Amino acid sequence: MNTTTPFSLRLSWAQGLFERGDHLGAATALAELVDEAESARLAPADSEAVLHSVTELRLLLARAYFQSAQLGRAEATLRRVVEDSPTDSYAHLLLGRTLQRAGRHAEAARPLALAEVLGGYAKPQAYGSARAETTPTA
Repeated sequence: MNTTTPFSLRLSWAQGLFERGDHLGAATALAELVDEAESARLAPADSEAVLHSVTELRLLLARAYFQSAQLGRAEATLRRVVEDSPTDSYAHLLLGRTLQRAGRHAEAARPLALAEVLGGYAKPQAYGSARAETTPTA
C-alpha cells in the first residue's frame, strides 16, 4: 500500500523549507496545507484523507510566521491553536515569545506563565523569572 499522497509530499517539502531556513517559503506552503486540511476536515467525503492534525500544522505554520517576522499572523495562528488545544504548553510559550518580540511584554506574561505551569518552560531571566536573591543581614 502506497501511503505517499500529494498532501504528504507537499508537507515534506514545506518541512524541508522550514529546516533549511526558508521560513517565508515554508509559511506560504504551510498556509495552503492548513487551508486544505481544514477544508478536508469539514468535508469528510473527500477521496484523499488528510492524515495530519490541523492543530499540528497550525503550530508549524505559526513557527514559520514567527521565524519570518510575520508576528501578527503568528499571533492569530497561535491564538487559534490555544483555542483548539488549551493545554498545549508549547503553543502558550510561542504565543508569549511572539508577543514579547512584538514589544507587548505585559500581554506576554499570561501565556508565558501558562507555558511554565503546563509544560515546565521557564521564563527567560530577562523577563522576571529569576527570584530575587536575599542576602542575610548580620
